[in-house]
Amino acid sequence: MAFKRKKKPVKPKKKPTTKRTSIFKNEKAIFIFGVLLLLIAAYLLISFVSFLFYGAADQSIMDSSWREFLFNSNVNAKNMGMKLGALVSEVVINRGFGIASFLFIYILALTGLKILGTTITKYRKSLIYSIVTILWLSIAFGLFFNKSTAGSFIYWGGHYGFILSNWLRSLIGVVGLVFLLFISGLTIVIIRFDKAYSLIMGVFRRKPREISDEEDDAEMDDPSNETANEIPVADDAITKVIEDDDVVRAIFEPDSVDDVENPLLDDELEIEVPEEEPEETTEDETDDEEEDLKLLVKPKLVEEESDNVQPEQLEDYDPTLDLSNFKFPTLDLLEDHKFGNAEVKNDELVANKNKIVETLRHYKIEITKIRATIGPTITLYEIVPAPGVRISKIKNLEDDIALSLAALGIRIIAPIPGRGTIGIEVPNQHPETVSMHSIVRSKKFQETTAELPVALGKTISNETYLFDLVKMPHILVAGATGQGKSVGINAIITSLLYKKHPAQLKFVFIDPKKVELNIYSVLEKHYLAKLPDAEEPVITDIQKVKNTLNSVNIEMDARYDLLKAAQARNIKEYNRKFISRKLNPEKGHKFMPYIVVVIDEFADLIMTAGKEIELPIARIAQLARAVGIHMVIATQRPSTNIITGVIKANFPARIAFKVASMIDSRTILDTPGANQLIGRGDMLIASGSELTRVQCAFVDTPEVENIVKYISEQRGYPTAFLLPEYVGDDEIGPGDVDLRNRDELFDDAARIVVLNQMGSTSMIQRKFSIGYNRAGRLMDQLEAAGIVGPSEGSKARQVLIQEEYTLEQLLNSL
Repeated sequence: MAFKRKKKPVKPKKKPTTKRTSIFKNEKAIFIFGVLLLLIAAYLLISFVSFLFYGAADQSIMDSSWREFLFNSNVNAKNMGMKLGALVSEVVINRGFGIASFLFIYILALTGLKILGTTITKYRKSLIYSIVTILWLSIAFGLFFNKSTAGSFIYWGGHYGFILSNWLRSLIGVVGLVFLLFISGLTIVIIRFDKAYSLIMGVFRRKPREISDEEDDAEMDDPSNETANEIPVADDAITKVIEDDDVVRAIFEPDSVDDVENPLLDDELEIEVPEEEPEETTEDETDDEEEDLKLLVKPKLVEEESDNVQPEQLEDYDPTLDLSNFKFPTLDLLEDHKFGNAEVKNDELVANKNKIVETLRHYKIEITKIRATIGPTITLYEIVPAPGVRISKIKNLEDDIALSLAALGIRIIAPIPGRGTIGIEVPNQHPETVSMHSIVRSKKFQETTAELPVALGKTISNETYLFDLVKMPHILVAGATGQGKSVGINAIITSLLYKKHPAQLKFVFIDPKKVELNIYSVLEKHYLAKLPDAEEPVITDIQKVKNTLNSVNIEMDARYDLLKAAQARNIKEYNRKFISRKLNPEKGHKFMPYIVVVIDEFADLIMTAGKEIELPIARIAQLARAVGIHMVIATQRPSTNIITGVIKANFPARIAFKVASMIDSRTILDTPGANQLIGRGDMLIASGSELTRVQCAFVDTPEVENIVKYISEQRGYPTAFLLPEYVGDDEIGPGDVDLRNRDELFDDAARIVVLNQMGSTSMIQRKFSIGYNRAGRLMDQLEAAGIVGPSEGSKARQVLIQEEYTLEQLLNSL
């Protein structure tokens, strides 16, 4: 019984092992698996290459649900590998190791060939080197090609390269990571390629003396030369000579570790020596010759190769080259209005302080601290109330404080943001004139790095107020007549003229009043932009204003197309690529200057043209920021029918000069305050949630004339900067119908009229549940299109089209 128990467990254990191993020993299965790996490698190669060109277009497919991805056959990818190829490329490249993932294809192909029986030497080493290279390239690309700055849909280093490079950078810094990549890359190259080591060592070692062929032959033929038959193989090396027929093999055994580094000692050196007829010699002579015989080996000459084989780098494109001799306006063109400026005396400050404290005490309001900040036209008194005093109580005393100080334009800021104090702005008795000369000369303006710097004046703390128009990006200027609005527009234009070259900036001037901006018309061939058929560089005609604004819209759309083709997010990135010659002008690319549209007296345009002006302006304000088009709009009527909700929503930066009422101030700034200004350039600037009081810089008309004369006398461009041509709509007379603006129910109404063969306004009213006026307009449009006849009084109109097929042809033609 014990013997039988031993036999039973042995048999069932052998059978399953043979079945499992038979699959892997099957040559057909191995062959199919090898072919499969090669096909997968080819498919991945096609998909990866297609991903480089069409990856951006296939990004939307990656965001779809898995059910739509698998079963929706209407969704196709542009990738040559279709949806699966696009998905695999996105996962392996962007979410994997980046461009280095192409080496996975090499690994698959190498493995497939190895399985099929192809003799591949050092397969394991190639596999290890490939994996190490993938990691190295992924980290390197993750460091030098970041997604946020490349402006591309491809993560060059992939997700893992980005993570690893950031981790290493946090450990050893950018410099340390660069050094680590350099030494590791050099190690990989030296270990992988034997020739690379000899080339690198050849750079650092002294080159041997080159011997000409004639000298070499002479030395070998000279029997007296003792070294002719010697081979100095390596210094301090022991040489064993083994004779094997006609081959002499020299085997080198180094004495020290330093000898191992010689590339000549890596392998055995075989030298074939031609046979010579033996001479009769004695055994002793033969032994002596074998002992004295040394073979001289001339070192192999290795030519140096340059590692920096790069195409010739072109110089950066200079957009100012056409007007390279252009000189910016000088400071002496502006007047320094210091004369007559009176400083705020100490007596005035003390008197105002005492009156403020006395007025507050009348209402039983105690303060613990008061401080004064002197500005050019306003002095800010900051007070800290005693504990328990309500801020609203001080705010309500605005008129009482103004009465006690006998001053106009008292403004209370309760509280001052970020300071924890209450501000009382009191006008100075003798305001100071802020000259444009002092603003332009200021260090803040001269050393600014803003793209479009605008210096408007000085704040209460006597600092130059400067902002970047690119970041605004549009400005709405409003104020009553004679309060400094036109001077503010001139200050904005003058700031830009002092900082930007004509190749970098263009103006579009729109002036319905025909006198405010006409002074800049002489800059037509330097700074101005206009329509190709425009006679005057400053636009004053209403119809030309509409055409110009629509042309700016066309220019905006064209610029967005160029940004899309260049894979740039804004005009700054685009121009940087163009200047560095990464964009081809033959493909339509060009350097794009900034365009600033200045509109004076916006209210007159709205009253005259209405929506035809408001709509293109709103579209520019909404979209044009990224392509370098900015707007400055000025109006003296800040009412709600002029500054509409659409305009306010797209003009976050607003400048308010003195206005007549609090309602006007709320219309401009969404807060009161502009009605309490003192005029003569005193303004409030709202940028986001901040509200800053600024005294506008004064630039007189003669100063502007000097500046534009200085620029116009220099060499300019052949013509003004030409905007895209725009063909406006033909004027429609009274009673005419414009079929280009058809009602959205036009097609349905036409089908119902033809189907019922009755043209009746009341029928259209009933069918669509619309009013009589809209139904009447529909009937007029149907008449203009030739679908129904003219009106016949109370009778229904005659239907001129009898069948639906003819109607569809007519609708398609429209």
